[in-house]
Amino acid sequence: MEWKGIFPALTTPFTKYDELDLPMFEKNLQAQVDAGVHGIIIGGSLGEASTLTASEKEELIRLTLKKVGTGIPVILNIAEASTKDALLQTALAKLCNVHGLMLLPPMRYKADDRETVEYFKTVANSTDLPIMIYNNPVDYKIEVTLDMFEELAECKNITAVKESTRDVSNVTRMKNRFGDRYKILCGVDTIAMEELLLGADGWVAGLVNAFPNETVAVYELARLGKIEEAAAIYRWFMPLLELDIHPKLVQYIKLAQAQTGLGTEYVRAPRLVLEGEERKRILKIINDGIASRPSLPHNAAIKNKSAAYA
Repeated sequence: MEWKGIFPALTTPFTKYDELDLPMFEKNLQAQVDAGVHGIIIGGSLGEASTLTASEKEELIRLTLKKVGTGIPVILNIAEASTKDALLQTALAKLCNVHGLMLLPPMRYKADDRETVEYFKTVANSTDLPIMIYNNPVDYKIEVTLDMFEELAECKNITAVKESTRDVSNVTRMKNRFGDRYKILCGVDTIAMEELLLGADGWVAGLVNAFPNETVAVYELARLGKIEEAAAIYRWFMPLLELDIHPKLVQYIKLAQAQTGLGTEYVRAPRLVLEGEERKRILKIINDGIASRPSLPHNAAIKNKSAAYA
């Protein structure tokens, strides 16, 4: 598989009875594929992974693989508290025939550099699936440093990084140190275009759940060097993209999905749906964005992959 392009970190829709809303999941999945995304990530932070059961993850994986066929890669996020549980999830991924893994550092324990590297190596050595390391020290308090990536380079299947340090210069540091050894995908919506222009290979996106066509358009136009066209869409997008960098990003993005018809507001406790002044404030940002939604260029580079949807 190729770590390149737009990889939506899909939300997990629930019904009001706290069950998986599979019809809504399929609707969003179809919209993403129709827009021309390049991969799908299941069970990320935005997908409320920490609240999903193993059987729910498996159900989402199998449904996604059934629907997209071999058209685009399907990635499972591994975010476990122990190495043992991470290995079990890795085995499940292989059994389900996913195409790759996104791997977080150990959850609920701030491992030091040696422990973190050993954790990554143990998981990588247990599988032949390609792995993207999720480097997000802002939210998860563990930074995967350049020296740590140097140690991880011996694992041939660790081939990419979700760059979420929020430091755009880290793209250049990675390129200077490792060349093309690691593919780099921006993991923060508000700096995605900047990182793409600095050489990032793709974008693990959040607001794509509500605005798939606009997200793909920014990527494709930037890739083609049509900077002004991409920037015009990106400037419109920015107030919405800022919903991705808040502790309540799940609630905010799900509300945006509800407004664009690609999801519902339901979240799994302890999260609660938005209410009061906060809901009004976020709803205004979303509705203002919808009301001023830009027209997108009709360009062969803005691909429609619906034919790949099995």
